[in-house]
Amino acid sequence: MSYNNYLDADAAWNCVCDFNKPTCVVVKHTNPCGVASRNDIIEAYRLAVKADPVSAFGGIVAFNVEVDEALAKDIREFRSPTDGETRMFYEIVVAPKYTAKGLEVLRGKSKTLRILEASKNNKGKLSLRQIGGGWLAQDSDDLTPEDIQFNVMSDKTPQENELNDAQFAWLCVKHVKSNAIVIAKNNCMLGMGSGQPNRLESLRIAMRKAGDEVKGAALASDAFFPFAWNDAVEEACQSGVSVIAEPGGSIRDKDAVECCNKYGVSLVFTNVRHFRH
Repeated sequence: MSYNNYLDADAAWNCVCDFNKPTCVVVKHTNPCGVASRNDIIEAYRLAVKADPVSAFGGIVAFNVEVDEALAKDIREFRSPTDGETRMFYEIVVAPKYTAKGLEVLRGKSKTLRILEASKNNKGKLSLRQIGGGWLAQDSDDLTPEDIQFNVMSDKTPQENELNDAQFAWLCVKHVKSNAIVIAKNNCMLGMGSGQPNRLESLRIAMRKAGDEVKGAALASDAFFPFAWNDAVEEACQSGVSVIAEPGGSIRDKDAVECCNKYGVSLVFTNVRHFRH
């Protein structure tokens, strides 16, 4: 295990533990590039890889359920959706537990595959970061899905399925490097934009990855939109998203509300704000 292996495995594990349903998360360079929740964990795994198979190759795969023989075989044999031929390669698989057969199958995938078993983190830990001359400390961002509440700001009230999509996207965007945008639908991340100096560029990256599936999807932003017209909010509305979730707090929040009203898009403000990182 290298320094980066530990960072990436921790990022993947922290993300997958935020979801109550059987979930798979694929991480590359600490950013989730694929997230999907399904009753069938094999389907969730395949959807998570499909979200960005190029980034998933050489990444870290995390599950919040036991890895059995059937799932292990799919991890070992699944071909990249990009060409249908290349067998997917991963640095690490992390899960709460494995069956004996599941371990046996995974150990035959690659000599360099790290297989990790992890326990869910306790709440209330400090998040620490070293700077020149000292340390920065803050409470961990460990709110659960039950802690999330949305306040409808637009004329259009989102449907129940749209709110579910918004909640899923909001959980995903928590783990994406800021400026962070996530587009999701039906408990599946369709695209994400991360780490850009401006939110508009992150939005465009997320929309490009989501493609035509952006229509009717939910969009989550880890922070407020500083501008709406001729900027990120209007481009998101024009793309066909059904609901936008963000924390609000901009002096131009009213512009975001009016823009969403013009295009018939639901806008919800969250009761919590993710820690930007």
